[in-house]
Amino acid sequence: MNNETTALISLKEAMKRVDHKLQALEAQFKELDCTKDGLTQRFEEHSKALASQAAQDELWRAVLATKFTSMELNILYSYVIEVLICLHTRVLEKLPDLVRGLPTLASVLRRKVKNQRVRVMWESVLEECGLQEGDITALCTFFIAHGNKAEYYGAKVREMYIRDVTFLITNMVKNQALQDSLLRAVQVIRKGKAARSPEEQKSSLKELMPSVRS
Repeated sequence: MNNETTALISLKEAMKRVDHKLQALEAQFKELDCTKDGLTQRFEEHSKALASQAAQDELWRAVLATKFTSMELNILYSYVIEVLICLHTRVLEKLPDLVRGLPTLASVLRRKVKNQRVRVMWESVLEECGLQEGDITALCTFFIAHGNKAEYYGAKVREMYIRDVTFLITNMVKNQALQDSLLRAVQVIRKGKAARSPEEQKSSLKELMPSVRS
């Protein structure tokens, strides 16, 4: 074997070693990319969770900190309860075979997480009413915070006490998410979305609060 042949063999072996190293490095880079993507996704999910929790905390502070008179609170509460009852009623209208399994609005909110059919109907009802999930969070928070001390006022009584509830909301409620949700609730009721009176369906909300005054 001459020197040229020996050199050629050595070069091929060296190239194989380099190729193996490059393949190893490529595998390491792919592994690092996967790790980076996983960490990025976890960070984004964690950031979203923190942002959501912060928004929820701020919403609770806004609901509890806003100082309404008894009459103002009762009026806003009345709009909120009518909207929540309206949503529950409309979901049942779309799912008549699940009436017994969805006796309350709380049961709808629980079931929609795992039941696609309930979720689709729920989203359909929200869209029809011009509402979003964030509105429901705000309205339920308001209901839970004040439902044990507020009283229901019918439409005629509400109009007798306050003719411009929109001004009340924009003037008193500084949290934008809560303000927008209350304004949309008023709009839903004014458009006649509520199918029945709260007296007829108070039981549909009994899981959200221990008691509701009539």
